[in-house]
Amino acid sequence: MHACCAPCSSYVLEYLSRYFDITLFFYNPNMDSREEYDKRRAELERLVASMGLDIKVLAPDYDPKEFYETVRGHEKDPERGERCGLCFGLRLRRTAELAREARDRGEPYDYICTTLSISPLKDAALLNLIGQEEASRLGEHFLSSDFKKREGYKRSIELSEKYGLYRQDYCGCVFSKVDRGA
Repeated sequence: MHACCAPCSSYVLEYLSRYFDITLFFYNPNMDSREEYDKRRAELERLVASMGLDIKVLAPDYDPKEFYETVRGHEKDPERGERCGLCFGLRLRRTAELAREARDRGEPYDYICTTLSISPLKDAALLNLIGQEEASRLGEHFLSSDFKKREGYKRSIELSEKYGLYRQDYCGCVFSKVDRGA
């Protein structure tokens, strides 16, 4: 499961861990700084430990180059615009590639998915479309979701408070950070 941060992962982990063995993939080259990346990764790892879940967290080193190459020409797009779709595609493509690599090693995952759909600022239909495309391109299966539904977003706020999680007020990219500051 692609994970963007601990607050978004909290409810999704609480819910899905009842049905699946989960591996979290913290792949977020869109973060505006190494400091933000490291802070969110550490919070995710702390959340998993605090929840007492037997979940592996995979986190490649921070490298924003691919993000900036992917969104070049879309720096001025509004939040929820085409730039966001490109960013979703980048992260879900790499999640599907990771699943494919695991399958090639004989360690297949049943599904891939993302925690991103819990955010009221993210278009779940678009995420699901992109996820389906990226997964099927590599012969993987995508678990479509809208985790904000059925009080999911509300529960993520409750869990964030319970575990004292760092809750950021922007998606992580420098463009979103500037928008939030305005």
